[in-house]
Amino acid sequence: MAANSHHGKMGLIVMQSCTQLGTEVDQFIKQLRNEDESEESYIIPIQEIRFSNGEGKVKINDSVRGRDIYILCDIGNYSCTYNLYGHENFMSPDEHFRDIKRVLSAINGKADRITVLMPLLYSSRQHKRKGRESLDCAMALEELQALGVDCILTFDAHDPTICNAIPSTSFENIYPTYSMLKRFIQNEGDDIFKDNMTVISPDTGAMDRAVYYANVLGLDVGMFYKRRDHTRIVNGKNPIVQHEYIGGPLENKRVLIIDDMIASGESVIDVINEIQKQNVSDVYAAVTFAFFTNGLEKFDKLYEEGKLKKIYSTNLTYVSPELMSRPWFVPVDMSKFIAKILNTLNNDESISPLLDSAARIRRLLKRYNQLPE
Repeated sequence: MAANSHHGKMGLIVMQSCTQLGTEVDQFIKQLRNEDESEESYIIPIQEIRFSNGEGKVKINDSVRGRDIYILCDIGNYSCTYNLYGHENFMSPDEHFRDIKRVLSAINGKADRITVLMPLLYSSRQHKRKGRESLDCAMALEELQALGVDCILTFDAHDPTICNAIPSTSFENIYPTYSMLKRFIQNEGDDIFKDNMTVISPDTGAMDRAVYYANVLGLDVGMFYKRRDHTRIVNGKNPIVQHEYIGGPLENKRVLIIDDMIASGESVIDVINEIQKQNVSDVYAAVTFAFFTNGLEKFDKLYEEGKLKKIYSTNLTYVSPELMSRPWFVPVDMSKFIAKILNTLNNDESISPLLDSAARIRRLLKRYNQLPE
């Protein structure tokens, strides 16, 4: 039986980029509402149409009038393709974002309320200005606001202060910390955090995350500082000259590296090689988004050499079959958590208890008898 709410009946618009996650979220929402498998799906069918010259349009195949609409899109899914002048073309984040705007145009003001769930925030790495350059993320958020979006949900934004671009629109930046730790304990055994583990941030930017993990787990924390060569620019960045470690001794310790994403992976690889000089025991990494834009070979090598034990990452953005098959990769499923958030919002209830992971983590650690002394 559908839950009562002040808003319209829930409708999920699942973009092609988010098919698997969206289908799982739909199933979990039905479970949360005690509906059986045979009951109608919340997913509203759409067509994402491409013309052979690259232009596109979106067609919604069901009524959205008065409904509480949730648009799910993975702008990082590079496996989506279309035909362009006879060539197979892979969709970029720009094209995925354009399709969200097409959906909003097709809704045409008929929905009661519109929420966009973009787990990987579009252009979140282009969030601040250094010199004469574009502010892509802020512009995108303003566009969504202008197109009638009431709420934006994202995970682990590269810089959460980007919400200042749209101060009058609801912007929720959600962290996967609880799901990550739960999977970690289930997989590694419930005494993994008991002793001799240090949480490490690979740079100053991820320090807040590392401190949070260290505090809830009662562990020591360390950090690497990237010394960059500011006289040169390589691939759009100042190259790193050296990683300086700031923190306590690491000898014979397990290490958990925390970051929001692995892109090329250069940073994490340098950090792993650097801490190995201190004779650490096991090295783990936990990241929200696993891109591996430069391939997996260097991580395979670290694993084979015994320098890397496991990398944990979510299914919030596309994970390739190659990555899934790696013995050192552990996926963290976020679909049930997302279903809880969407279900709660549709019932017009506060999602604050779901977002406060500290209390949930304490209960989790208590269950596994892992609370810090």
